[in-house]
Formats: sequence, structure tokens, C-alpha cells
Amino acid sequence: MTLIGRTRARGIETLSLDSADTRNALSAALVGELADALTECAKDGDVRAVVLTHSGNTFCAGADLRDPPHPDALVGVLRQIVELRKPVVARVAGHVRAGGLGLLAACDIAAASAASSFAFTEVRIGVAPAVISLPVIPRADPRALARYYLTGERFDAAEAARIGLVTAAGDDVDAVLEPILDGLRRSSPQGLAETKQLLTARVLEGFDRDAADLTALSARLFSSAQAREGMTAFLERRDPSWVM
Repeated sequence: MTLIGRTRARGIETLSLDSADTRNALSAALVGELADALTECAKDGDVRAVVLTHSGNTFCAGADLRDPPHPDALVGVLRQIVELRKPVVARVAGHVRAGGLGLLAACDIAAASAASSFAFTEVRIGVAPAVISLPVIPRADPRALARYYLTGERFDAAEAARIGLVTAAGDDVDAVLEPILDGLRRSSPQGLAETKQLLTARVLEGFDRDAADLTALSARLFSSAQAREGMTAFLERRDPSWVM
């Protein structure tokens, strides 16, 4: 079963997270297939830009708790998106949770439908948004992140745009994307590559400096007793023991 769908139109390669039955959760297999697809896009001179989208009503539900990727693999695919010498545009028409927000933030441009919703839910299962902070923290408003990281609250597309996680939102996400994709098609490959490098230099500095520590933090938290309780409670659809 293929977990990443691929189509192309006028130089725009669309990669679709196609595991709707798991709400496009980040399993080891899905992350591996996405990494392979990005590698192929990097080598293909006919690809001007990449759109990252999804099937079903969820862009990405975060880590697959039954088959999570190794933290190194998640760091790797986030870095691939940031380093790719072609713009990567997120197209969101659904819900985004936890690790899915890492994918979103790694993209250069993100468009969302007004019906989309977002939440950093890690604290509610006993872990922290560790690895995904590598692209998220440089992109988003720090005061807003403090609120949503610490509470796990849900917020809408307008708020996601206000705090910098989304570039633009509207009722029809494809209408929002139309002028963006037209602009990318009118831009030279060299111009796009060099401009993207300017924009992502500081993000990549953070990867170089912090990736090893955040990977270790993620591994430690996911193996903890509180995380086991939080994940079990989530899968059993009940409140974890610490809820007051």
C-alpha cells in the first residue's frame, strides 16, 4: 500500500499523505515514504515546487502511537523539507495535530481552509513538542506558542495565520493557493533555490545546534511512565490519571 500519493501539474509536484484510515499519523512507514519522495523531487529538474497535502479530513494527526517513527527519522524528514532547494507549500483542508504541525512549519508557505483546526496535543499525553520545535519555534509567535504548547488547546485557521504557523487561510484553500502557485511557476529555479536558502539559514542553524538534544528528549519522554499512561488513555478514549 502506497502511503504517499504523487501527481504533477505544470512543474508543481503534489505529495499527498494518503493514510486516511490512520488520520495520516506519522508512522515509520509514512515518514520513510515521504523522505523517499522528497529525495526524488530534489533530483528532478522538472519539479519547480512541491505541494504537501493530504487525503481525508486530517492533514496529519501527529505521531502514530502504535508505530511511531524513530525521532532521528522525523528530524530527517523535517530537515529535508527545510533544505530542499525548491519551495515546499503545505495545503491543509482539515485537522492538524502535534507532529503534523512540525510538517506544516517546515514548509516555506502554508495555506489552510477556514474549516481547519490545529493543536499541540503533546502535553496531554505526557510528552513535549520536542523535535517539531526545530521548525515551529523559528516560525511562530513565542507568546502564542507558550499558550498552545502548554495547554494543548485547539485553535482555528485564522489564529494559525495570526501567529505565523499558516501563511494564509480562506474558505477555499485552492483559491488561496492559486496566486501563490502562479508566482512560483513564474520564478526561476535558481532564484527560488537561492532565496529559499536565505530564508531558511537560521532554521537550519537550529537543527545543527539542537537536533541531537531534542531527539534525546523525545526518546526519553516517550519511554516514561507518564507517556505510557497518556498514550494508553488516548487509545482507550479516557482521561489520563493526572486530569483534575
